[in-house]
Amino acid sequence: MGAGTSPADRAAAATGPADGQAEAAADAAAEAPAPDAAGGPAAVEADASAADAADGAAEAPEARTGSHPEPGPAATPAARRSRRFPSFTRDTARPEGGGRAAGGDAPAPARQWPLLAVLCTAGAGLLIVAADPFDQAFRIGTILIGVALIGGAVLRLVVPSVGMLAVRSRFTDLVTYGLLGVLIVMLSLVAQPKPWLDIPLLEDAVHFTIR
Repeated sequence: MGAGTSPADRAAAATGPADGQAEAAADAAAEAPAPDAAGGPAAVEADASAADAADGAAEAPEARTGSHPEPGPAATPAARRSRRFPSFTRDTARPEGGGRAAGGDAPAPARQWPLLAVLCTAGAGLLIVAADPFDQAFRIGTILIGVALIGGAVLRLVVPSVGMLAVRSRFTDLVTYGLLGVLIVMLSLVAQPKPWLDIPLLEDAVHFTIR
């Protein structure tokens, strides 16, 4: 310890260089030009590269699973459809020729005119049978009902689309309508009394069955 040196002088000497360095650094920072638009291309590029790196880091977990790429939608195998008939069906297949008989802009009666024609003819026959306004009205009305069914079979054969008149396939509807119509007309012609059509074989079969 030198002569004439007090503890306060020694503390000032110990802190003096550090204070001098801090003051020098503050002066240098004050004198250094602030980054502006003229001197900041390097800073802009650094910021852009940092933003790109952050975006890549954010997208990496979504695009990859571990070290393998995540499979896309095309890589997902398609679900196999079962061939078993479903327990509950939501719709029914339209029969052959079951489309509208007229365009979609036509009114509903025009789109279903084949069915309406058959129903109106059969209804007229039933009305004649029920009212019985004249002699042989029962026979005329029954023949009209059979003719309506035969006309339905003809429409089913000729018209490509008959609307709701199509119940099953074309062949099944032809057989059903035609057979029922012919049977009704034949029964009305041979009905007693005074049949309009005499079939000896049919009369003998009826007598043999009754006996």
